[in-house]
Amino acid sequence: MPAREVVAREAAAREARAARAGAAIPDAGAQPGAQDLSLFLHEAPGGLVEMAFAIEGIDCAACIDEIEDAAEAEPGVAQARLNYTTHRLTVAWAPGAEPGPAGVMAALAGRGYRAYPFEADRVEESERGASRHLLRCLAVAGFAAMNIMLLSVSVWSGNLSDITPETRDLFHWLSALIALPAAAYAGQPFYQSAFRALKARSLNMDVPITLGVMLALGVSVLETLNHARDAYFDSAVMLLFFLLTGRYLDQAMRRRTRAEAGNLAALRATSANRIGADGSLVTVPAAAVKPGDEVVVRAGERVPVDGRVLSGTGAVDESLVTGETLPRTFAAGETVHAGALVQDGALRLIATAVGEDTFLQEIERLLDRGATARGRYVRLADRAARLYAPMVHATAALSLAGWLIAGASLHQAALIAVAVLIITCPCALALAVPAVQVVAAGALMRRGVLLNSGDALERLAEADAVAFDKTGTLTLPEPAIANTDAVPADLMAAAGRLAHASTHPLARAIAAAAPDPAPAEEVREVAGLGVEGVVGGETARLGSPAFCGFDEADTKGAPGTSHVAVSLGKRRALIEIRQALRPDAGAVVEALRRAGRHIVILSGDRREAVAPVAAALHVEDWWGGARPAEKIAVLESLEAGGRNVLMVGDGINDAPSLASAHVSISPITAADVARAQADAVFLGERLAPVAAALAIAGKARALMRQNLAIAVMYNAVAVPLAIAGAVTPLVAALAMSGSSLLVTLNALRARRAGGREMAVFEADFEAPASVTPGRTREDAR
Repeated sequence: MPAREVVAREAAAREARAARAGAAIPDAGAQPGAQDLSLFLHEAPGGLVEMAFAIEGIDCAACIDEIEDAAEAEPGVAQARLNYTTHRLTVAWAPGAEPGPAGVMAALAGRGYRAYPFEADRVEESERGASRHLLRCLAVAGFAAMNIMLLSVSVWSGNLSDITPETRDLFHWLSALIALPAAAYAGQPFYQSAFRALKARSLNMDVPITLGVMLALGVSVLETLNHARDAYFDSAVMLLFFLLTGRYLDQAMRRRTRAEAGNLAALRATSANRIGADGSLVTVPAAAVKPGDEVVVRAGERVPVDGRVLSGTGAVDESLVTGETLPRTFAAGETVHAGALVQDGALRLIATAVGEDTFLQEIERLLDRGATARGRYVRLADRAARLYAPMVHATAALSLAGWLIAGASLHQAALIAVAVLIITCPCALALAVPAVQVVAAGALMRRGVLLNSGDALERLAEADAVAFDKTGTLTLPEPAIANTDAVPADLMAAAGRLAHASTHPLARAIAAAAPDPAPAEEVREVAGLGVEGVVGGETARLGSPAFCGFDEADTKGAPGTSHVAVSLGKRRALIEIRQALRPDAGAVVEALRRAGRHIVILSGDRREAVAPVAAALHVEDWWGGARPAEKIAVLESLEAGGRNVLMVGDGINDAPSLASAHVSISPITAADVARAQADAVFLGERLAPVAAALAIAGKARALMRQNLAIAVMYNAVAVPLAIAGAVTPLVAALAMSGSSLLVTLNALRARRAGGREMAVFEADFEAPASVTPGRTREDAR
């Protein structure tokens, strides 16, 4: 059955259930087979159906491969991607595949992971509970560690002086009295995870941690019973304290990034004021609005759908949708997006896109897709961490056997094996790359950039050349009137009223600038020439200069402008329309050039239109009239010369070059096919996010390498020392936990990346008055 039919059937079932009693969220604790999961499926690209699951039991980045492999092993599953930040697993199936979602949930349960349909609010509540539990465990471990250390210091100093055996035993038993219940409570996150893994006949990083803690406590109790000089209660509790600190910081960092991304979800309106067939205003759930319905959005309300303004005016804040901080006044004929906040006035809209098809939902999909995909550094760290747990156990076992063979006592060999187990815990390696990726994703989000590919960060960092398309990329996507002051007000008003009835792209610019949103009367469109109607009792025309009575000699204007004529009765005027440069285009291009990046303009537009833009931006290498194949040829020639090219484009004709470039980025206003091919998209009217993305990517790659180097160097130094018996369990706990904290703190440095680039480009860019001739593709060669 086709995916669209499957989804339609499920949507019908959803509406029927909601009409009766509301579609309740299935109980996560119920058996998968007892749940009706069809309510949570929706259509995915490629004719597939898709569902998002929330996953519980993820304790580290090394779990990602295991979860994805378990899901993809199910019949009919085409792809499974886990977002480590949100713990959201997105699974795509062929339509009609069995057992479907229930099979995935059962497969994950068999691996020790609990899965249920993803609901952002429910997941956040679960995360808050987990965070509170971690904090309580951390507090218990910290309190116990401080008290045990006071007792241990007394024992250590007493061993060097005159402590009596009875006093030492008393202090050891007091330490045990504190450590055993504290470790039993504080170690729950690790014990539960290790038990789930062992139950599923697998190993994860919490297994050696649990084994190390239990062995340290067990050996300490035996040492105390035998009146030995040393016990290691302090090592076990300190290990738990530092591990819990690292895990709490990791969760807090992920929640912070998820909260920033969740700002988009918070923009969704839950209800809408729909106009009924009888003209009455009825408040309905936003999900009940269909394309073609008319809704009213009042001051203080969020827009529930993408729609075209039919009447009314209002100042609208689209800052969290488009990145622009200044409110924009919308009038009839303009499109407003779901999630925008109407600050004053009221708008009557006709819905053009609802639910999953809105602009806001598209941004969320791009953000989630970028977070779930993984680059080569992430895959490298995942593979290493996945192999690490068996290696840890093997190393500890060989150390125990080796020291016994060398003649050491069982007690000494066991202590060395415990130290090896603790010091070789791969937490630092597992956190090395994901920690940077999580922080960098948050930094990109704040700068208005959404990743569409997991390895985009790495490839952006390698880019040393930037190729810009012109129209819609260096220039704003919508054209603007260049000579508003030169056109009489009544003629401009007549042009606007006619423009509302035209489908021509240039008419949108005139309609946006029109003071009167009411369409003209008796409007008719003359194919290939323009529109004609009645305005104020007089015949009015809008279209080609010849259509409005101009001679060709009268229509010469500035380079790069298009002319639309308007006539009202016997009076007429020319309206000049041009693609305006993005406000900071010049500053961004100059900054990229100063950073050593080669700048190129690849445009399919006419030479006469590209030349002034290239001159204004001081770009020497530019191509006008380039077809898609020619753009690819230019990119290939640059890469053959050793360049890694970042392609920035927005049109359908740019899609092939976006796909073939080393890395690519598109504005969010780009054509759907262009956005699908791009590795990232940026929001807003400014070009600064492109420069910020390059800066953040460079910083992230450096931090990934640093963290991997820290993890490798730590193990290269610490493991031989532990095997040689030169490290006690306490020192091992401090060293292992310190390495995890170090890579986490190092990753936080990515938060500041890109800020300077955004601040530098706040001032608007003004093109120089002088324009020098440019070159075509053939001239440049």
